[in-house]
Amino acid sequence: VQLQASGGGLVQPGGSLRLSCAASGSGSIFSINNMGWYRQTPGKQRELVATITSGGSTNYADSVKGRFTISRDNAKNTVYLQMNSLKPEDTAVYYCNADAHVYYPGTYTRNYWGQGTLVTVSS
Repeated sequence: VQLQASGGGLVQPGGSLRLSCAASGSGSIFSINNMGWYRQTPGKQRELVATITSGGSTNYADSVKGRFTISRDNAKNTVYLQMNSLKPEDTAVYYCNADAHVYYPGTYTRNYWGQGTLVTVSS
C-alpha cells in the first residue's frame, strides 16, 4: 500500500490550502481504517494534526480546531485536509498516515506514511 500526498505550497497568512492523500496498492486488496494528517518542523517531533475513522469520526489538535477540516472519500481511499485561516506557525511538512488491512497478498494490518508535502505560510 502506498500513500501519495499532494496539495502543499506557499500561501499567505489567512489563506487556504487543501491537502489530499490517496492510498493505492497495485495488485493488492486492502481496506483503509483510520487516516490522518501529521506535521513536522525542523528540530521538532512529528505532531498530530487531525485523524478520521472509517466511520467519519474526527479528532483535531487544539491548535487547528476551527480552522482545519479533515474528511475522506472511502470509495477513493483518499483523505483530505482543508486548511483555512493559515498562520505562519502552520508552516511544516505535512504527512498523511493510514492504517490498512491487506487481504491479498497475505493478510495483515499495517500503518503507512505518505512522503510528506511542504506547506509554507508566509507573506
